Amino acid sequence: MRHTISVLVENKFGVLSRVSGLFSGRGYNIESLSVGETIDPAISIMTIVTTGDDLVVEQITKQLNKLIDVIKVVDFMEIDHVEREMVLIKVAPRKDDKTEVLQLTEIFRGRIVDSGPSTYTIEITGNEGKINAFIELIKPFGIKEFVRTGKVAIAREGLKKAKQTREAS
Repeated sequence: MRHTISVLVENKFGVLSRVSGLFSGRGYNIESLSVGETIDPAISIMTIVTTGDDLVVEQITKQLNKLIDVIKVVDFMEIDHVEREMVLIKVAPRKDDKTEVLQLTEIFRGRIVDSGPSTYTIEITGNEGKINAFIELIKPFGIKEFVRTGKVAIAREGLKKAKQTREAS
């Protein structure tokens, strides 16, 4: 089963190496990894996608929590959340297909971020299913190159908490 794990860490040299080393040292695979600073530049957040049953992911979570620079670990499998990825795809459609490529991009709420004499570079942001669907639909038009980010995720605010906040206002 796939799990998306959020790891809040101190933004220090070697933290990424220690986290990835924990995975490789125990034979766990990282399917995707996204890292960036938070609003506080001293803290970074890692979003890691990995596979394993609940016991394996529980072990990963416990081991991550033991690392010195780790502040907090959350398995998003357990909470309601929003996750997104981004893909940049360079396509080289034939002259007759350019309009269809532009229409597909619009349907998927993407945008052309660069164009050349024979190519378009398209940006699509969304969940994994949306990204995969767009890639499959655009393949016949000639994908020259594409790059894809890993997932980023954030917890949704719970309804109970939202109600309490409104009542307090």
